[in-house]
Amino acid sequence: MQQEFNFYSVIIGTELLNGRRKDAHFTFLNEQLLKRGWTHKASFVIEDDTNLMKNIFKLIKADKNSVMFCFGGIGATPDDYTRQIASEVFTDGQTQYHKKAKELIVKQFGDEAFPHRIEMAHLPINAKLLKNVVNNVPGFYLENRFFFTPGFPSMSQSMVLEALDKYYLKNSVEKYRLTLTAQCGENDLIDIMKRVSKHVELSSLPKIINDKRKVVLSLLSKDKKELEKNFSMFTEYLDNKKIEYELKDID
Repeated sequence: MQQEFNFYSVIIGTELLNGRRKDAHFTFLNEQLLKRGWTHKASFVIEDDTNLMKNIFKLIKADKNSVMFCFGGIGATPDDYTRQIASEVFTDGQTQYHKKAKELIVKQFGDEAFPHRIEMAHLPINAKLLKNVVNNVPGFYLENRFFFTPGFPSMSQSMVLEALDKYYLKNSVEKYRLTLTAQCGENDLIDIMKRVSKHVELSSLPKIINDKRKVVLSLLSKDKKELEKNFSMFTEYLDNKKIEYELKDID
């Protein structure tokens, strides 16, 4: 049986939060995960704050099924903290100059690699590299599940694809979903919602269309029979109450 994974994204950049830049990382990563049958567990957009970064990395590390994509902060300027914090959290502070990363940086920049750009090769110990198709300065990853990429989408997106294609190409765990839209409010269905099995994922989205309340109810499970059993609680209730519904999500 394939292991389940919890995917996290950490998007670092004060300039995103103060409105100077627009984020493009979440949408791209989320689309790529969904294509492969995966979903986000959580996504964090944070400022360049070392304590905040450390706490979020620790939170994600504590999840034994976590896979993290981190965007930003791996450059050579004073406000690039990601390499340092990654080493503190994931490799007990142990770092090294990665031989291949140094070669790539020197090849790209020559003498201008020193004294600053070469620091981008100073990585947590045992890091592996992600290819940078723009300027050859690599991203890196640890334990085949913690991936660190630049803040530039033109660089990070190919790294995301490289990582997913290598380690998380396709989720083979089959899941089943049943959805309905009922012409009533959420309040009418709360008692039944409380009876849904803990192994079935419940989503309830209220809508108002033409001044009428509606609710889109969706159930998801790896167990098809359990899903159908739980879904039937709602359809039977709606039938008995003569509440109209459609077996789909409507706009």
